[in-house]
Amino acid sequence: MIESVLNAKQAKARVKFTVKTLVSTAVVVLAVVLPQLVHLVAGAQGGMQWLPMYLPVLLGGCLLGWRWGLGVGILSPLVSFCITSLAGNAMPAAARLPYMMAELAVFAAVSGLFSAKIAENGWMAFPAVLLAAVSGRLLFLLLAAVFGGVSPLTAAAAWQQIQTGLSGLVLQAVLVPFLVMGLGRLLKRVGREE
Repeated sequence: MIESVLNAKQAKARVKFTVKTLVSTAVVVLAVVLPQLVHLVAGAQGGMQWLPMYLPVLLGGCLLGWRWGLGVGILSPLVSFCITSLAGNAMPAAARLPYMMAELAVFAAVSGLFSAKIAENGWMAFPAVLLAAVSGRLLFLLLAAVFGGVSPLTAAAAWQQIQTGLSGLVLQAVLVPFLVMGLGRLLKRVGREE
């Protein structure tokens, strides 16, 4: 979506890279800070229920496209883990980190595949977010089933986590598209004013 706006403004490659870098950094920072806030207010159970890191990653995919979204999806849990480990309370936990990196990479990449269509029609964010959520959660379940013998995360535990996080995914399936459409309108308005 941002790419479409920058193309319409005929921005140079360096400007596109700078804008995408700034947005990506903001998304990763939000993906680190938002879970901390949710855990502070609602505890660890709140994090598992509302999946706060997923929201910025979905936004990143929709706004940045699949390539940059993929990077955001991989980096968000990794950066969060590194920063929170320094404080002695790693989020996500080390055993969950590779699963979450893979899952969020799929969330961002799949939603990012719709980025150009979202720029044309903001309502396309709804199927983008739904397909991303289903794809990411299915990958999480598949990875837990495949690696359950060598990992503390079993398919049954993954299925339980998916059920617990369903309310968060439903909220994001509604919230993220409206945020993306609002940001799209804002970007278009700013583009017309310049």
